[in-house]
Amino acid sequence: MAAAPSDGQNSKGNMWVLDRKLDQPMEEEAGRLRDMHREKRLTSAAILRLAFQSLGVVFGDLGTSPLYVFCNAFPRGVDDPEDVVGALSLIIYSLTLVVLLKYVLVVLRANDNGRGGTFALYSLLCRHAKIKTIPDQHRTDEELTTYSCQTYEDNSLAAKVRWWLEAHAYKKNTILVLVIIGTCMVIGDGILTPAISVLSAASGIKVNHPERSNDAIIIVAVIILIGLFSMQHYGTDRVGWLFAPIVLLWFVMIGVIGAMNIWKYDHSVLRAFSPVCVYWYLRRGHNIWTSLGGIILSITGTEALFADVCLFPVLAVQLAFTLVVFPCLLLAYAGQAAYITKNKHHVADAFYLSIPDVIYWPVFIVAAAAAVIGSQATISATFSIIKQAQALRCFPRVKIIHTSKKNLNQIYIPDINWVLLILCIAVTAGFGNKSQIGNAYGTAVVIDMLVTTLLMIPIMLLVWRSHWTLVTAFASLSLLVELTYLSAVLLKVDQGGWVPLVVAAAFLLTMYVWHYGTKKRYEFEMHSKVSVAWILGLGPSLGLVRVPGIGLIYTELASGVPRIFSHFITNLPAIHSVVVFVCVKYLPVYSVPSEERFLVKRIGPKDYHIFRCVVRYGYKDLHRKDDFEKMLFESLTLFVHMEAVDEYYSDSTNVVTTTNGSTSSSAVDLTHSSSVDSSVPVQSYQSDCQVRSFGRNADLTVHEELEFLNKCRDAGVVHFLGNTIIRAQRDSHFLKKIAVNYIYSFLRRICREKSVIFKVPHESLLNVGQVLYV
Repeated sequence: MAAAPSDGQNSKGNMWVLDRKLDQPMEEEAGRLRDMHREKRLTSAAILRLAFQSLGVVFGDLGTSPLYVFCNAFPRGVDDPEDVVGALSLIIYSLTLVVLLKYVLVVLRANDNGRGGTFALYSLLCRHAKIKTIPDQHRTDEELTTYSCQTYEDNSLAAKVRWWLEAHAYKKNTILVLVIIGTCMVIGDGILTPAISVLSAASGIKVNHPERSNDAIIIVAVIILIGLFSMQHYGTDRVGWLFAPIVLLWFVMIGVIGAMNIWKYDHSVLRAFSPVCVYWYLRRGHNIWTSLGGIILSITGTEALFADVCLFPVLAVQLAFTLVVFPCLLLAYAGQAAYITKNKHHVADAFYLSIPDVIYWPVFIVAAAAAVIGSQATISATFSIIKQAQALRCFPRVKIIHTSKKNLNQIYIPDINWVLLILCIAVTAGFGNKSQIGNAYGTAVVIDMLVTTLLMIPIMLLVWRSHWTLVTAFASLSLLVELTYLSAVLLKVDQGGWVPLVVAAAFLLTMYVWHYGTKKRYEFEMHSKVSVAWILGLGPSLGLVRVPGIGLIYTELASGVPRIFSHFITNLPAIHSVVVFVCVKYLPVYSVPSEERFLVKRIGPKDYHIFRCVVRYGYKDLHRKDDFEKMLFESLTLFVHMEAVDEYYSDSTNVVTTTNGSTSSSAVDLTHSSSVDSSVPVQSYQSDCQVRSFGRNADLTVHEELEFLNKCRDAGVVHFLGNTIIRAQRDSHFLKKIAVNYIYSFLRRICREKSVIFKVPHESLLNVGQVLYV
C-alpha cells in the first residue's frame, strides 16, 4: 500500500501550483502588441538609388583588391606568362563562384531581416532551434513582429536536424565557438584591410618617384591611417554622399584601363575564361600552389559586404555587384594580366605601371580615396559585429556612440577604434611590405568564409527548408574552394599568416570567458530565485514599512523574484510603496520595434503594488539618450489603463448575461437572448446602467492608482542593481581560476556599468554585492 504524502510535501506542492498561477508568462501582454509594427516597401527608383549608394559603402574593400593581388600571388616575379593566365583564370572563377554565386546570390539571402554577419546567422539559428547556451528565451518573445520562426513536421529532415543540434550541450557550445571565431576574423579584417589597402595605395608614390625610400611610404601610410581612425567619431553622415561617386569613378577607371591594356598588350589572356586553365595551372607544382595565398586576396571584402548589408536592401546590393562591380573587376584583372605577360619584371607594381602617364596622378588620388573608403567599410563592419556580439552577451559592455540621427546603423565604438588603430599601425610598420600583410589578410579571409559556409548548412536546412541535394551541392562546392585556399594560406603562417591567428586567439579568449561568466551569473539567479507565492504570503506590506517612492529591482529573470529582493526584505526595515522587477533582455532578433519593447504585468493583488517589466532589445537596437526611467513609467501607466479596459469589458459582459438569465458570457448568447423578444426589456436598461456604473467605478480606480503612482514617482525612484562577483572554487583547475579570477574579473572592471547604459543618476543608485563561486 502506497504511503500517503506528508503535510510538508502537500504544502510544497500547493505552493508550487500557487506560484505558477501568480507568475504566469506575459503571453497576453505580448499578444496586445503583436503586429503594431509595419515594414516599409521600396519602389524601383528607390532600389536603383540605393544600389548606387551601396557602391561607396559595401564594395570599397572588394574594389581595391586589384592594388595588391598580383604582387602577392607572385612575390618572386613571373617566370612563365602561362602562370599569369592561370592565376587570372583562378581569379575569374573565384569571383564567380565565391562572390557572385555564394555570397551575392545565396548568403545575402540569409540575412536577419536585412542584417548580416556571423551573429546574424547565429540569431537565425537560435530562433529556429534552442541552441542558445543561456536559456533565457520564452515563447512570449515569439510574439514579436520581427521574431520569425517556423514549425516542423516530426519526420521532416529539418526536425531531425533541429533535434540533433539541441540534443547535447557540446553541440551548442561548438556552434557558439564557431560564431566567435568568425567574428574574430572579421575583427582581424578591420586591422588588416586598412593596413594593406592604404599601404598599397601609398606605394604609388614610389612608382612615380623611385628615389623615395620604403620608410617614407610607410610614414605616409601611417599618417593616413591615423587620420582615418581619428575621424571615426564624426561618422560618415556628412561625407557619406561622396563615397558612392568616388567608388563608382574608381570602378569605371580600373575597368577602362583594363580594357585598354587588353587591347594594347595581349588580348590572348581572355582564354583565362576557360576553366581548363585552372586545371593546368594547379598541376604546375608546389610553387604554384603557394600563389593561391595571394590569389585569394581578389575576393577579400566579401565578409564585410555581408556584414554591411544592413545598410541597404539585398536587391540593391545584388544589382550593384552584377551591373558595375563584377564586370569592372574582371576587366581590371584581365588588363593587369595582359600587361604582366609583356612585362614580367613589373609584377610588384603592375597596377600603377600599367596606368597611362596622362592620367597617372588622377588615378593615384582616386585610388587613395577608394582605399580609405574601403577601409571605412571594414571598420564599420567591425563596429557593427561587435555591437551584435555585445547584445548577445559575447562581448564586454563598451561605449557605443550613435553618429547619425538619420541612420541607426552608423555607430562608433571608441575603445575598439583605438585598439584597431594601434594594431593597424603595428602591422603596417612592423611588416612594411604588402606581401607579408597579404599573407596575414588571406588567412583571416579564408577562415571567415569557411565559418560562414558551416553556418549556412543548418540555415539552409532549418530556415529555408532546402532539399538536401541543394545543401550538399552548396556545401561541397564552397568547401572545395575554401579548403583549397586554406591549405595554401597555412603554408604561409610563418610569413605573416600568424598575425590574424594571434589576434583571433586574444579576442576568442576574451569573448568566450565573458560569455562563460555571464552564463554562470544567469544560472545562479535562476537557481536562487524566490517564489512569488512566498513574497505575496507576507501580505501587502511585505512584512515591512512601505515608504513613498518607486523601487526598480533589476534582474536577469523574466519570472520569479531575484535573490537580492529577498535579501532586502529580510535585512532592511522598509521598502518602497511601488516595486517593479525590471528584466532587460537581448533577443536573437535584429531589432525590437519601440511599441513592442516594454512588457508590463502586475504581480499579485492591486494593493501590493508590485509589477514586472520586461524590456526587450535586438542586437541592432541602441539605448537612446531618452530617459529610460521615463519610458518605463509611461509603459507602466499604459498598462494600468489597458488593464482597466480589459476588466471593464470582462465584467460588463458578465453583468449583461447574468441579467438576461444566461449562464454563458459569449456575445453570441447575448445576441440570441435579445432576439427572442423584439422589445427591450427593463432588465436590459438596468444592465446598461450597471455597466455605466462599473465604468465610472473603474475610471475612479484607475485615476486613484495613477495618482498614487505619480506621488510615488515624485517621492523618488531608486534603482537596485545586483553586483555579482564570480570566483572559482578552491578545488577548480588552475586554468579555470585564471579565466574566472583574473580575466573575467579584469573585464568586469573595465567594462561599462549598467547604470551608465540606462542613464541612472548616481544619487538614485543602490548596488547590492554578492559572491558566486563556480
